[in-house]
Amino acid sequence: MKIKSPLNKLLADNRGKGLFRVDNVSQDEATVWLYDMIVSDSFFEGISAIDFAKQMTAIDAKTIHLRIDSPGGEIFAAQAMAQIIREHAAHTIAHIDGHAASAASWVALAADEVVISPGGMIMIHNSQTISYGDARDLKDTAALLEKVDGILVATYVEATGQDAQQITDWMDAETWFSAEEALLYKFADRIARNDDVALENAIQWNLTAWSKAPSKSPANQDGNRNDQVSTLDHLRRRLRLAEKQTA
Repeated sequence: MKIKSPLNKLLADNRGKGLFRVDNVSQDEATVWLYDMIVSDSFFEGISAIDFAKQMTAIDAKTIHLRIDSPGGEIFAAQAMAQIIREHAAHTIAHIDGHAASAASWVALAADEVVISPGGMIMIHNSQTISYGDARDLKDTAALLEKVDGILVATYVEATGQDAQQITDWMDAETWFSAEEALLYKFADRIARNDDVALENAIQWNLTAWSKAPSKSPANQDGNRNDQVSTLDHLRRRLRLAEKQTA
């Protein structure tokens, strides 16, 4: 039986759906569309760190609008992209138009500002991989994953000001934050209103690689939130988060 990692499943399930481009470039502003999966090598379908770097470093504008709708991808590629954003001379605004899931959340939080659409979502979770070998190999892999998780926790703590244990709990639970939750817990600076990008244009990503993904994309065809069952799950999650915050 062939075992497929969540990342490989994500890449396979969403092949050919992505979009990455740069437009509206002037001395004042530029728009970068990261509507794609994040990959380490351009051999895979998605946006690689090196292609992202080439496009970003070529921009000489005062403000960069980074529009994001991504189901995630490879964490080390996302880290490289995040560092490029941090070091860019421009004021960078991340607009989460749909999803900033998994590795894409790291990219979004590297911006100077984070603006999330009313139906947008951010997801954080523990790092994952597939490993084989003897007990020593598996212990080494586990140790590496723990190091990566520690880096993730530290990055989220710095970006949001949340307690490290709270971030750890959220990562353990694979937590999906609504726009309101993202604003409440400082993963976003504000919620977009009258945005010029309609939420219904967000890509219909296949998110079944993630165990607790919403059953539908952030908005369905009539622009409403997820179906009634998903809404109840969302309300239960908000209650649990609020209870932890006040405990």
